[in-house]
Amino acid sequence: MHEDGPVEPETEIPDATDASEETLSPHRANGEQEIDASLRPRKLDDFVGQQRVREQLRLVLQGALGRGEQPDHILFAGPPGLGKTSLAMILATELGSAIRVTSGPALERPGDLAAMLSNLTAGDVLFIDEIHRMARPAEEMLYLAMEDYRVDVVVGKGPGATSIPLDIAPFTLVGATTRSGSLTGPLRDRFGFTAHMEFYEPAELEEVINRSAGILGVDLRPDGATEIARRCRGTPRIANRLLRRVRDYAEVRSDGVVTVEVARAALEVYDVDELGLDRLDRAVLGSLARSFGGGPVGASTLSVAVGEEQSTIEEVCEPYLVRAGMLARTPRGRVATAAAWQHLGMVAPANAFGAAPVAEPEPVEPGLFDE
Repeated sequence: MHEDGPVEPETEIPDATDASEETLSPHRANGEQEIDASLRPRKLDDFVGQQRVREQLRLVLQGALGRGEQPDHILFAGPPGLGKTSLAMILATELGSAIRVTSGPALERPGDLAAMLSNLTAGDVLFIDEIHRMARPAEEMLYLAMEDYRVDVVVGKGPGATSIPLDIAPFTLVGATTRSGSLTGPLRDRFGFTAHMEFYEPAELEEVINRSAGILGVDLRPDGATEIARRCRGTPRIANRLLRRVRDYAEVRSDGVVTVEVARAALEVYDVDELGLDRLDRAVLGSLARSFGGGPVGASTLSVAVGEEQSTIEEVCEPYLVRAGMLARTPRGRVATAAAWQHLGMVAPANAFGAAPVAEPEPVEPGLFDE
């Protein structure tokens, strides 16, 4: 990958090396940029997890390189923090191409996209994060660029407006989305390969944590890595973040060695419990159980009860709580499950969602002297 590949037309991207995705921002502190850059894997073989996706992606790349062709456009779909940005950068590295990075919300007008496309050179990779949030006029311009490598620039307005065709260099578009259902059909169909990212298993997260600990110079014991991995919600980005916070605790309040005891004490300070739930997650469950008797309750009412925006509850908390089996979405509202009551240390009511049915007593035949 060319080291001078820009994030946006005038912005240089950092080096690519982490199994998780981090937001690429030119305003971040140099220290944080260097940490994120040092953790991103440079090659597909160094990427941890997502074995099926890696196998599929390797076939796509090797097939295109063997034919001397430009690879098909690629879409990475899945929850945040699973490595979509890292894979896009690895793809550019494997191709030996420059990568230009932007985001869907930044492409508000067709002119924004046309300016970026016109600056591409043959073989470049264009990465659009959160591609489902791109403005519709820019998206419609992208259709022609993906298929015929040209765009039509409209000059003027009204009856005097003219369309000028502009040829662009062959490129590979890599899109990333956390909401594949929000993509329009015409855009989704123009991607030659769609990779669906899955949450990581604890063993894979341990591998991510051990690799990152080696790069950061953290003295991490196996039991400490296991303890951190089981609280990462199946997400490498969270794993790397918790590792850095545990490292801080170990260096300040201990001897610098991350053992299981140090990891537990550190994560308790940062309000991360044994299942990976943070303060807001527990506030949602606690309010649902204590204030509303386990539900059902609407998302708007629940957000007011915990003092957070409804979008935060729906996009940050609920996906993991539902996946962990502690919250259920029903037509009447959110409901706390029996597992949530148990995690809060409370006795679940008999009618709790997911509770085992109570067996009815068998009827007893009346005796001779029973009334």
